[in-house]
Amino acid sequence: FSGYMDDLMNRSMVTLQDTFTSTWGFLYTRNSQLFQDLYQDLKDYYRSASVNLEEVLNEFWTKLLEKLFYQANKQSSIDEDYQECVSKKIETLRLFGEAPHKMTIQVTRTFVAARAFLQGLQTSREVVGKVLQVPLSQKCVGAIMRMTYCPHCRGMPTAKPCANYCSNVMKGCLANQADLHTEWSHLADTMIEVGERRLDDVESVILYLPNQISEAMFSMMDNMETINSKLFQACGSLSEGGATGSGFEDITSRRRVVVDDRLGGSVTKMAKSVSDVNMKLREIRPYWVSLPKVLCSDRVASGTGAEDKCWNGMNRARYLPEVIGDGLASQINNPEVEIDITKPDMKIRQQIMQLKIMTHRLKNALNGQDVDFQDTSDDVSGSGSGMCADDICSRGPRVVAPVTEPPRVYAYPPRNKEVRGSASQSLPSFSILLLSLLILLLRR
Repeated sequence: FSGYMDDLMNRSMVTLQDTFTSTWGFLYTRNSQLFQDLYQDLKDYYRSASVNLEEVLNEFWTKLLEKLFYQANKQSSIDEDYQECVSKKIETLRLFGEAPHKMTIQVTRTFVAARAFLQGLQTSREVVGKVLQVPLSQKCVGAIMRMTYCPHCRGMPTAKPCANYCSNVMKGCLANQADLHTEWSHLADTMIEVGERRLDDVESVILYLPNQISEAMFSMMDNMETINSKLFQACGSLSEGGATGSGFEDITSRRRVVVDDRLGGSVTKMAKSVSDVNMKLREIRPYWVSLPKVLCSDRVASGTGAEDKCWNGMNRARYLPEVIGDGLASQINNPEVEIDITKPDMKIRQQIMQLKIMTHRLKNALNGQDVDFQDTSDDVSGSGSGMCADDICSRGPRVVAPVTEPPRVYAYPPRNKEVRGSASQSLPSFSILLLSLLILLLRR
């Protein structure tokens, strides 16, 4: 997405250079840096640099109108004090006219949305990267080991875990990750809305910047008599002594800029880029709550029709407990993984807060409001308070059906009813451990 934005900006700048050289002549060539600075500021802005977009555009129009004013009055002698007065009055009197105002609104709306959209993609990537580094709890590791290796120790190496058994194990292991779902889906929905409502015309806004700027310049040139009157009233009349002529004779004969259609290919690229991103956002919207199902596919757990022949954690028989819900609060009744629901993982809570912040910024962008993309990752600490309702956290320990078979020697320790926190355990990251599990099962 960022690459397409760069491509659009570069092509738009090339068009401006080509058309303005022939249309505005020396007025452009002498002041080309002013236009280059505008494009650079717009690039820096959507890359999340500390750029005030409103100030950039107002400063551009102020300086541009100054250049037009001096060109229109080049037959007069203008000293430094008069120039300073003109600069101040142009800004305070808002002499730009309707065309610059219209362009400012369009550019602001488009670039605010583009920057928010790009930042949303970056935030999503960072959240995933940080969540993947969250370690599994000791209880989770034990549950995965029981599900994976105990059939071998019981003389049933071909038995696969029951589907519901695997689901409960994975839902317990990924309970904290599942709590990302609400804010993750909110972010995805808001990004899709920004893409559909605010980025539909991003190509035309950027590619036709040269035409809009030129139209605004002609509009200011047409209103130069009114502009002169107001500035003369504020700063005093000008004395003769400059060059001859009005300064616009040659320009008037080359009245309009026509932006040719060589850039049509980029329009298709950008539209396809936004469409592809939105499609992927819809696909990954349920990502965190769908992980247990993905990890418990037919290659790992037994499929439909084999419920009575799968490994249920004790022997080869139907798995009786119900599949529990998603998220940390639901794990109080998980029969496979013991987890302290009063101690949410703080790293994941921080990422939930990052998703909330980003969603809020995107909603502002939908309304055309500028946002400050400062890094707030160090400001989010979280205390864990308020994460669990009193009626849930106050419940006693969950009940697990006792094993009625004769005692046997297993390759894993007996289950412990003690509820312990897991956030501080130094264990392998969940991505590495799950990958190892998948490889082991596939090799069977």
